[in-house]
Amino acid sequence: MTPVELNQKGFEALIAALGFVDAVRFIKQFDSGTGNYTSDRHQWLDALSLDDIWADLKEQQVPTE
Repeated sequence: MTPVELNQKGFEALIAALGFVDAVRFIKQFDSGTGNYTSDRHQWLDALSLDDIWADLKEQQVPTE
C-alpha cells in the first residue's frame, strides 16, 4: 500500500467512525505549528534559575485541606 493509499484509507476509516466534521477536527489537532520550539524555549528558560522555577511552582500550588 502506498502512503497516498494509506492516507486515503485512514481518512475513510475516520469518517466512518466519526463522521466527516469530527474526522476533520481530529486531523486538525495534529498541526505542526510554526517556529523553532527549541530556540524559543532557550529564550524563555535560560534566564531562570532552579530557585526561580521552584518558587513559581510553590506559588501555583493549590492548598489542600
